[in-house]
Amino acid sequence: MSFFKKIFSSEKKETLDKGLEKSKSSFFNKLNKAVAGKSNVDDDVLDNLEEVLVTSDVGVNTTLKVITRIEERVAKDKYLGTSELNKILREEIAALLSETKSGEETEYTIPELPKQADGSKTPYVLMVVGVNGVGKTTTIGKLAYQFKKQGLKVVLGAADTFRAAAIDQLQVWADRVDVPMIRQDMGSDPASVAFDALQSGVNQDADVIIIDTAGRLHNKVNLMNELTKVKRVMQKVIDNSPHDVLLVLDGSTGQNAFEQAKQFTAATEVTSLAVTKLDGTAKGGVVIGISDQFQIPVKYIGVGEGIEDLQVFNKYEFVDSFFK
Repeated sequence: MSFFKKIFSSEKKETLDKGLEKSKSSFFNKLNKAVAGKSNVDDDVLDNLEEVLVTSDVGVNTTLKVITRIEERVAKDKYLGTSELNKILREEIAALLSETKSGEETEYTIPELPKQADGSKTPYVLMVVGVNGVGKTTTIGKLAYQFKKQGLKVVLGAADTFRAAAIDQLQVWADRVDVPMIRQDMGSDPASVAFDALQSGVNQDADVIIIDTAGRLHNKVNLMNELTKVKRVMQKVIDNSPHDVLLVLDGSTGQNAFEQAKQFTAATEVTSLAVTKLDGTAKGGVVIGISDQFQIPVKYIGVGEGIEDLQVFNKYEFVDSFFK
């Protein structure tokens, strides 16, 4: 199978390898125990492998798909040695993920949008959702940095008006990256901030407008109503906005990240995902499960604290690093 070809720069690949170190180390410790004393892949090894994948936060449904694929390989190849298991896992998980929408990109990109009615360019509007503490604001700051580095003009909107800390934290990132941020007082109407941010973005001839939103999920109905209102108000300024609704998930929470993805996708239309904090956890397998289970592309992964350590998710590079 020719899934693996050099896509990332060596520096980016090194950061990815390092960011997945804890997940890899934990996974291979379990895998080595699972095949200890076995020379070929038999039912016992497959049972143990199933447990390894589930406890590595790959998720039950994705694990069963992987096991089925390996059973088919065993039946076809008749004899598979446990020494080949790592290579087979790498190939079969890459093959499974090749069927998903996730991870085709290698660079930060935004699509070119049709011009507005008056002939001016249409800014790309990205609305960011996710519960508090998942790294939402940091992700916005790092995205703003990446887009600006590409020569794009970026405007931020602080529409998480329920916490003063959220507005202040986003301001710190806006200052650090040196991009304008539209804000109002704590307790202001989030839709009003989004409206101002889009109008300001259009007036400033911005290429990208990133809107932060409140990270509350205790009441799905309220969240749904709020995000629906924010979207409706945005569309008064820019047709069909937001163009992308990015859900940020904390990879270190493992299966809880699955749960949050389910809850948010039920509450609003999510069009892409970012999985953060993978460098500090042994739960990196969750990216494989999320990528497979949700028909929503994983666009970005956080593999370190540095401003450059938010990476575009490429499934082949990820699997290559994980099973290296």
